[in-house]
Amino acid sequence: MHEHDCNCGCEENEDLLITLELDDNTEVECVVLSIFPVGDKQYIALLPVDTNMDDDEEGDVYLYRYSEDANGQPDLGNIESDEEYEAVADKFDEILDEAEFDEIVDGEEE
Repeated sequence: MHEHDCNCGCEENEDLLITLELDDNTEVECVVLSIFPVGDKQYIALLPVDTNMDDDEEGDVYLYRYSEDANGQPDLGNIESDEEYEAVADKFDEILDEAEFDEIVDGEEE
């Protein structure tokens, strides 16, 4: 799944990577799972690329506000409230459910 409307020039079938700098100044490379609207704002879902993770272990998904600066570079912002986070998490769950349904349907057609 790779949905986004950014002007990054990436191809739809390529993983888009973003490096996050955490509060403790460590950097985490993340794959962009989706960029999606909730209300009048855009949000981004990121999955850390952890080379130490087992294949069957699920990683945490990071959710942030998303915008682009004047140069088209991604600009991430923290989600301010529990209510906003819940709305964004619910929308991302819907996107995941739709993607899994699409994979099941596509698999049956082959």
